[in-house]
Amino acid sequence: MNREWLEKDFYKDLGVSSSATQDEIKKAYRRLARDLHPDKNPGDSKAEERFKAVSEANAVLSDPEKRKEYDEARKLFAGGGFGRGGFTPGAGYGQTGGGFSSEFNIGDIFGASAGADGGLGDILGGLFNRGGTRTSSRPRRGSDVETETTLGFREAAQGVTVPLRMTSPAACTTCHGSGAKPGTSPRVCPHCNGSGVVSRNQGAFGFSEPCEDCRGTGSIIDDPCVDCRGTGIQNRTRTITVRIPPGVRDGQRIRLAGQGEAGLRGAPPGDLYVTVHVSQDKVFGRNGDDLTLVLPVSYAELVLGTTVSVPTLDGRVGVKVPPGTADGRTLRVRGRGVPKRDGGAGDLLVTVKVAVPQKLDDNATEALRRYAEAEKTSGFDPRAGWAGA
Repeated sequence: MNREWLEKDFYKDLGVSSSATQDEIKKAYRRLARDLHPDKNPGDSKAEERFKAVSEANAVLSDPEKRKEYDEARKLFAGGGFGRGGFTPGAGYGQTGGGFSSEFNIGDIFGASAGADGGLGDILGGLFNRGGTRTSSRPRRGSDVETETTLGFREAAQGVTVPLRMTSPAACTTCHGSGAKPGTSPRVCPHCNGSGVVSRNQGAFGFSEPCEDCRGTGSIIDDPCVDCRGTGIQNRTRTITVRIPPGVRDGQRIRLAGQGEAGLRGAPPGDLYVTVHVSQDKVFGRNGDDLTLVLPVSYAELVLGTTVSVPTLDGRVGVKVPPGTADGRTLRVRGRGVPKRDGGAGDLLVTVKVAVPQKLDDNATEALRRYAEAEKTSGFDPRAGWAGA
């Protein structure tokens, strides 16, 4: 976890309560990101700073695991058990009455999320281990970033390459993410030997706290990059070309590894998650990997049979309607549906539906009457066996 999280109120930044649902958080972020986006507010530095804050808040609160860590850490620190200089014995955590025992390793709570800024796993790792210390400092991986795109029905079915223009933290182009001025390099902190934490003993306990010299990063930058002020990260607008695979469904999330927020001082970047929205089509529907369409036909075509040319994703195909086909029957054309990842494809499901003419000329009307008489003579009864007869 990034130690700076504890100094920020992400819920306030998004204008939601701490009990807000994921859907409420997503809606609040979308509204604010749309209003504060740099493209909509050119030259407005305040809007840009608010956009950065909103983006960071969403990156944490939209991720259930990060949100849980953030909530637990805020609750822990709000209890008064940790001051500016580290842990204060007896301040909110007694040895009896529900407090932590000397054998409890609080670092296990946050150990998986240790960050370059002295993440809580490093700060608290040896807090309650007798004589124990943590000597490793791992650079903080960049946060994951989420964005959305809308595709046409046929684009989603066949696959398409789309450019995504987004503004998010990325590696500084001047120092290439190191945080140091070009031509220089960070040096290992001599005080903590690159661990990012220092240990001290107080009675039976061994305590670990962030190194004051390097602020928990494990390295010292003597000449920081002027463009990113030593962070190795800049907020910039970039265009990413994304290949959407064939057959993507509405609401599906696509993960692009390493395309998210840049990691601090050269740490690995996060991932980019693209949520795809698919527009409806005037002709086609979809059922899994099968395409569906409704084919209007005349009564005569159903009775006598016919072959009709119907559209597919890649041209047209003839569909044979057998004589005596019932209205509403579905005919299957194999392999002409949505492409699959294994190289195959679903089927095209064609449902025939009788189109009833609203008006006939005299010749057609007379012919239809003669047919109706002939139908009765032949003994055909459309309601034979009908439960309501």
